[in-house]
Amino acid sequence: MVQLVVRVRVKLSRDDKEIETSALANSGYESETPQILVPIKLAEQLGFWPPTTYLEESVFESAGGPLRVWIAPKSVKVKVIVIDLETKWVEADLIISPLADEVLLSDKMISELNIALEDPGRGYWRFTWEPKKKVRRSEPPRYWK
Repeated sequence: MVQLVVRVRVKLSRDDKEIETSALANSGYESETPQILVPIKLAEQLGFWPPTTYLEESVFESAGGPLRVWIAPKSVKVKVIVIDLETKWVEADLIISPLADEVLLSDKMISELNIALEDPGRGYWRFTWEPKKKVRRSEPPRYWK
């Protein structure tokens, strides 16, 4: 049996830079604000790496133990892109992780993007405004190594 999770296609925007990638909808990543966690390679492409005085260094508690991260509060806009529509832009905190190899959406980011996780084990999701019978399939992963 193939084990899946829910990944959605997102577009990140900062100033004149836009990047499309897949993002893992991780409801176990709890945050107080909409957050998107990205690998260093993606942070470089958006102009956030190497760290500047604009970034706040912090330590997140994770399932694997303490994780050193850099935070750029309210610094990017994010939207979901599917074949038949694009969502509105949502302002988010950018979290940069030296250990991440793919993009993660926090629980608050998932909510702000109106993503409903229908069956994560099978990779099924929908938008909250869509009827329950409308089921979308997970995107393939995009790794940033």
